[in-house]
Amino acid sequence: MTTTADAQPTSWISVCTLAVAAFIFITTEFAPVGLLSAIASSFGMTPAQVGPMLTVYAWTVSLMSLPMMLLTRNVERRLLLKVAIGTLIASHIILSLAPSFTIVVISRICIALAHSVFWSITASLAVRLAPAANHGRALSILAMGSSLAMVLGIPIGRLLGEGMGWRATFVAIALVACLIWFLLAKKLPLLPSQNSGSLTSLPLLFKRPALVSLYVITALVVTANFTAYTYIESFVQSVGGFSQSTTTWLLLLFGLAGLLGSIFFSVLHTRFPATLTHIAIGCLCLCLGLMFWASLSVYALVAVFAVWGLAMLCFGVQMQSQVIRMAPDATDVATALHSAIYNIGIGGGALLGSIVVHHLGAAWVGFVGGLVAIIALAICWVTSRRYSSAI
Repeated sequence: MTTTADAQPTSWISVCTLAVAAFIFITTEFAPVGLLSAIASSFGMTPAQVGPMLTVYAWTVSLMSLPMMLLTRNVERRLLLKVAIGTLIASHIILSLAPSFTIVVISRICIALAHSVFWSITASLAVRLAPAANHGRALSILAMGSSLAMVLGIPIGRLLGEGMGWRATFVAIALVACLIWFLLAKKLPLLPSQNSGSLTSLPLLFKRPALVSLYVITALVVTANFTAYTYIESFVQSVGGFSQSTTTWLLLLFGLAGLLGSIFFSVLHTRFPATLTHIAIGCLCLCLGLMFWASLSVYALVAVFAVWGLAMLCFGVQMQSQVIRMAPDATDVATALHSAIYNIGIGGGALLGSIVVHHLGAAWVGFVGGLVAIIALAICWVTSRRYSSAI
């Protein structure tokens, strides 16, 4: 007989299963970053023209996270996860066979809808499955899934794209997603909907100024990050003059640093939450500001990418943890909003980066992203002084 999550609160296997699912969703969201040139070439387009496909994906998640969460708020969570991953699998099959860029975009929108459901509920489920004293560790394990996607998923996807064509990358993602679907069906306990909140929760959440400040900071930091990160391939190769393999190794390093960041977070987030947030955003400002000069040396780029990846992972998990802590009465609504706002930042950054590349050149993506990050750091500093418990 299948038991519920409430009967097995210490099921770390279930938390790890969610982390594996997170791996595939992060891999597919950012796989185009390393494949922009190949996708563009196959449809007779430029990377700057193809780049906004990340914006379409991200803004679909932004627009649909809350509606999808409200629509499914009474659905048993294991079933909901299985439907989301099933949708991802079907959409990847269509994507791998797409005869036109329009079909690619439509397929990505379907994947984004599955994404909006997954990330609206997963963080709160990981916390719910873990013992009360280990919520931070549960979020760190979930973050490790995301980090491993950066370490293994995205670089391996790029290598597959280089060797077998970009379509092979999405076929591989579909195959791995099939394995994850069966893993979820077998290992995850029943997860009845719990404390999901409702539409009436929204006014209450927006009356919490500290929480709203976290949402604003998240949007700005993520916009700053993806202004540069989306066009890493163009930057490294056209500005730095390095090879495609160097781009792959730098993406691998970024993800590996993020994996290290998840470990840092699990150790430090309860002891120095405000300091951790300020340092993470400050490091992002520094890395983006130094990108152009770092492109003069591969060793300098290695240092920048290592610090950058570590900082972004620490920031992301810290914000997720704080949102859950500040909205215990409506966790799914609050995390759905956080996911939506995070993806507004992804889409906004990809769009801003596209404008920068088109009008100024890839050399300027770090400078522009750095300016946005400085604004975020200033707001973070003001917020931490006004609402000491928020950051």
